[in-house]
Amino acid sequence: SFYLRPVPDDLTPEEKQELENIRRRKQELQEDIQVTQKKDTALLVWVKNMQRNKQVAMGRKKFNMDPKKGIQFLIDNDLLKNTSDNIAQFLYKGEGLNKTAIGDYLGERDDFNIQVLHAFVELHEFTDLNLVQALRQFLWSFRLPGEAQKIDRMMEAFAQRYCQCNPGVFQSTDTCYILSFAIIMLNTSLHNPNVKDKPTVERFISMNRGINDGGDLPEDLLRNLYDSIKNEPFKIPEDDGNDLTHTFFNPDREGWLLKLGGRVKTWKRRWFILTDNCLYYFEYTTDKEPRGIIPLENLNIREVEDKKPNCFELYIPDNKDQVIKACKTEADGRVVEGNHTFYRISAPTEEEKDEWMNSIQAAISRDPFYEMLAARKKKVSSLKRH
Repeated sequence: SFYLRPVPDDLTPEEKQELENIRRRKQELQEDIQVTQKKDTALLVWVKNMQRNKQVAMGRKKFNMDPKKGIQFLIDNDLLKNTSDNIAQFLYKGEGLNKTAIGDYLGERDDFNIQVLHAFVELHEFTDLNLVQALRQFLWSFRLPGEAQKIDRMMEAFAQRYCQCNPGVFQSTDTCYILSFAIIMLNTSLHNPNVKDKPTVERFISMNRGINDGGDLPEDLLRNLYDSIKNEPFKIPEDDGNDLTHTFFNPDREGWLLKLGGRVKTWKRRWFILTDNCLYYFEYTTDKEPRGIIPLENLNIREVEDKKPNCFELYIPDNKDQVIKACKTEADGRVVEGNHTFYRISAPTEEEKDEWMNSIQAAISRDPFYEMLAARKKKVSSLKRH
């Protein structure tokens, strides 16, 4: 309204100019305020997206280590809806997810997990694909678990979906189910170097006689399936159950530190990653698996004096001779329990030492049952002495 008011007639030319200048400055200020508000809104959206992406990455890490806990974390933080369809889509996209963990979750016998399995299978489109093509797609989206009951549920769901997408190809889902297993076994027989007696196409046809509700499947169909497997084996996802690569997205802290050995008291340079209340250390930054894992539960941290500068150590309070619960990888690849009663670590600078100590302190968690158990052990040992 300020701008719409007419200029009074009794103003001098100088006053009119001054009024015009005031109006222009006010207009510029309002435009600046609008630009600033837009920038603030965009910044707020960006920050929220960053926070959400970090929580999603954390949820993926948790899923790869414990699928049920990972899903629950994502639901609790409103990153995933607690519906079978939403969880199935998350698993189907599979971004940053360990395929062994996906298979374990889908194979669970809980009613809800079975609903997720069927929703997951529904996301696959098998229309106009032959059975080998459909199996290739299905078996690449996760890794089949080892338990027979889990495999049975998953292959049953696959057979139902394939028959739904391709009505009339088989007399029943049982036919599809049996033939699917025959194809998986054929793949192993033809491409596993330990199998010396390779089945011929005639034997494959003979093995599958009478499976189509008592009748035989067309020979051309079986020959095509055989040739497809013979020419190209299934690409089965690597068993990445121990591949911790996805665990280390968005760590709390990472960097080079010196670590004092457990039995042999020598200092070795290791790449440390702090994430999910655990301290991992690697020989090289490119290593996929850590040389050691130190869960931070029930540990304390303190600054210590040593020949090396900027030292701190992790220890168990009130139990100086107790070995810390941890594991490490031997040179021959064996994973063994650690033998440290304390972990002494040296940082490159005093500033980095303080930052590491603060980060680790914030990550250390407390288990109330630990204190209860320690108190009970102490009481029992004192009763034995008396």
